[in-house]
Amino acid sequence: MPETFYMKRYSSPLGVYVLVSSQQGIVCVKPEEHMKVDFTRWERDGITLEDRNEYNNSLAEELESYFAGKLRQFSVPLDLRGTGFQLQVWECLRQIPYAETRSYGQIAHAIARPTASRAVGGANGSNPISIVVPCHRVIGANGKLVGYGGGLDRKQALLDLEAKAFQKNPHTRT
Repeated sequence: MPETFYMKRYSSPLGVYVLVSSQQGIVCVKPEEHMKVDFTRWERDGITLEDRNEYNNSLAEELESYFAGKLRQFSVPLDLRGTGFQLQVWECLRQIPYAETRSYGQIAHAIARPTASRAVGGANGSNPISIVVPCHRVIGANGKLVGYGGGLDRKQALLDLEAKAFQKNPHTRT
């Protein structure tokens, strides 16, 4: 039986994002201009899109708080879909504390695959749930910004937002 996803457009300070959920949780969060491949794949797979908002309204509220510098950890349920390796990397990304960064090599070591930095980069780049699964917190070993599906300007803006909010109130946990 074909699956139905639920979609909502969310206007953020960094542009319009498309929020997509299933019956289980959030499936995708990407800038609107980067959604064509996903829409095409879902259509090919027989997935229909509806405007009903399941988890999307909750995520939009959390994103509002995040962009206001008040939310540090998302609580909306996720429906992550990927290979075993990708899921392992994405779970590791979710453990990176707010306003901190890790290198691809550090992620590879954290998942007990110390020689898999490039593969970690590939999994990071295929993360379908940007911001919530904070792939923007992964940087090059030299400390420079490298690779981000939403563009390096967005990556820098997200890191700057977190740094600024953290400096204002370093003890906030939520």
